[in-house]
Amino acid sequence: MATEFKMPMLGEVMEEGRIVAWHKQEGDTVERGENIMEVETDKATMEVESTASGVVKQILVPAGDTVPVNTTLALIE
Repeated sequence: MATEFKMPMLGEVMEEGRIVAWHKQEGDTVERGENIMEVETDKATMEVESTASGVVKQILVPAGDTVPVNTTLALIE
């Protein structure tokens, strides 16, 4: 069963974030707590850790896109 990896809220007033880069691609193994991507907010660019261990099954939102907090970004199986 796949786990949804969602856009985290990285600040108290964060409403959306822009994906700067994915550090993992589809088919890559990722461990919980490992940096999986970079997100740019209106205040800073930050590394984001994976919330699950497994294989990146599908990236749903490509680098460069801006999405609201809690949007499903990828599936980890």
